[in-house]
Amino acid sequence: MDVVYGDVTLGVHGKDFDYIFSYQTGGPESFVAGGLEWLYRTPKPTFWRATTCNDRGSHFPHKASMWMGADMFIETTGVEVLVDDAPLTGFLAPDNSRLIGSGYEHPASVEVRYTYATTTVPSATVTVGYRVVRTGDVLVLVRYEGVPGLPELPAFGMRFVMPSLATGYDYRGLEGETYPDRMAGARRGTFSVSGVPLTPYLVPQECGMHMDTDFVIVSRTGTGDRTARLTFRRHDRRFAFSLLPYTALELENATHQEELPPARRTVLCVMGAVRGVGGIDSWGSDVEPAYRIPSDQDIVYSFVISPSQR
Repeated sequence: MDVVYGDVTLGVHGKDFDYIFSYQTGGPESFVAGGLEWLYRTPKPTFWRATTCNDRGSHFPHKASMWMGADMFIETTGVEVLVDDAPLTGFLAPDNSRLIGSGYEHPASVEVRYTYATTTVPSATVTVGYRVVRTGDVLVLVRYEGVPGLPELPAFGMRFVMPSLATGYDYRGLEGETYPDRMAGARRGTFSVSGVPLTPYLVPQECGMHMDTDFVIVSRTGTGDRTARLTFRRHDRRFAFSLLPYTALELENATHQEELPPARRTVLCVMGAVRGVGGIDSWGSDVEPAYRIPSDQDIVYSFVISPSQR
């Protein structure tokens, strides 16, 4: 594995993978694996899921609206680099030139850790670390630090936007669409989904969540119509995910299906916490307490991105 310490980026290169981490955009800005670019935008923490009819009936969007602003405008406040698990100093220009020809260029592992501050009042802190090893696997460590005084969260996770529509995905978890309070009827297994389907509600809203997932393998078409795949798999515990052609904000902005933009991207959200959808009625009942996400409690989770299908 080769590490290149640029002025504003850090490059990590190995067999069949090339990653670029940006100090300016606050995260990775390029993941090339299997000869295909997997990032259209820098991944960032996400706090919002599109509201449902049940959410609107209980006025949850009004109570939690600060989190939609945090989803759009989170600020990067710090960047750290760790080489073989030891903090590295002097990786920014002009000090980075001293790393040329050093032993730091061929480590067993390198981690880039980002700290973010939300635009909520009061502000909350999120840290995300990307630890790359020689196989090209990337361990993503995500932490939200709880803050009293904020509204309940709609969701918490990481959003990855890919440059084109996926041809499909395979996952091991619960069959069909599930949420924390909509899991009892789902059977566990390994399932294949063609394309990037969106539930055709009359009013676009939250959909497509899969709880208790062991892995999801995203397939896209690469050069010469060759299929390339990227795997997101559990590390310490199972995660939730959704894979849709739109972001939560694009769904939120459309009041009818024809108002959605053309489907051009793949939006994968790997979640550490998801609020339930309720459904007791659509006229005011809130989600049951067990399926809410308190803002004053820490949320810590991790997952592995792999250019192979292990």
